[in-house]
Amino acid sequence: MRKLSLFIATSLDGYIAKPNDDLSFLNIVEKEGEDYGYKEFTDTIDVIILGRKTYDYVLKAIGDSYYDNGKRDVYVITRTSKQKVGRTTFYTGNVNDLVHQLKSEKGKNIYCDGGAEIINELLQCDVIDEFIISVIPILLGNGIRLFKDGRPEQELTFIKAKTYDTGLVQLHYKRILNQSPGG
Repeated sequence: MRKLSLFIATSLDGYIAKPNDDLSFLNIVEKEGEDYGYKEFTDTIDVIILGRKTYDYVLKAIGDSYYDNGKRDVYVITRTSKQKVGRTTFYTGNVNDLVHQLKSEKGKNIYCDGGAEIINELLQCDVIDEFIISVIPILLGNGIRLFKDGRPEQELTFIKAKTYDTGLVQLHYKRILNQSPGG
């Protein structure tokens, strides 16, 4: 069965963006030729789920081929209906239903690229199977939190940690599947 993975960067104090969706703090760990395992990770996926704000930011900063490279399906979770563009679907339905549908289909794994609202909705549904979180060596003080309060408790299994000379530490965890009584 396919798994849904979160691969994301956060400040040491738990923010994925500064106020006004500012991601400039990520630049402090930019290093020529270093992608922190991103290509290796994206080789294992053929579906990306992300929020509209994240999609719009990347579209403006990098371009549409970053997500829709012709090799994977992209689902932009949005409240506004929009025509499909290439392999990019603007999805207005229930994200939990979408994930269960995608997990039941054949294919590679599924990647959630944010933002915080989508991540927290997926956490509420308990459907994220793997967490790969890169911690950037900075304390931002405020901004957009990676994990919001009010979600269910979820126990994780530690897989590995990798350190880089830029100060970035990448943590890898898997979700412990809840067993129902007698199951």
